[in-house]
Amino acid sequence: MTAIVVLLELEPATEVVDPDVGETDIGARVRAVHAAEPDPRAPGAPLPRTLCGVSSDELEPEPYTPAGPDAPWYPPEHHARHCLDCDAALHSS
Repeated sequence: MTAIVVLLELEPATEVVDPDVGETDIGARVRAVHAAEPDPRAPGAPLPRTLCGVSSDELEPEPYTPAGPDAPWYPPEHHARHCLDCDAALHSS
């Protein structure tokens, strides 16, 4: 597996934490888990698009690292939410 950056696409939060500032609940639910190639000019940062073509600007970085060569590229707790297009792109390279 090549090196990737794991990114979370979050559901829009509906609960307001601080109405004066307008911050929303940072514990928002994960909608999808995406993969992007790392930006060679900025270690740890993703390229502008995920492997499936989604803009990485609005996605949250996930510090997950696979435990071994047979481990999934995405956090196991998000198995049902990993992006199948990113998965296909990873397995075709």
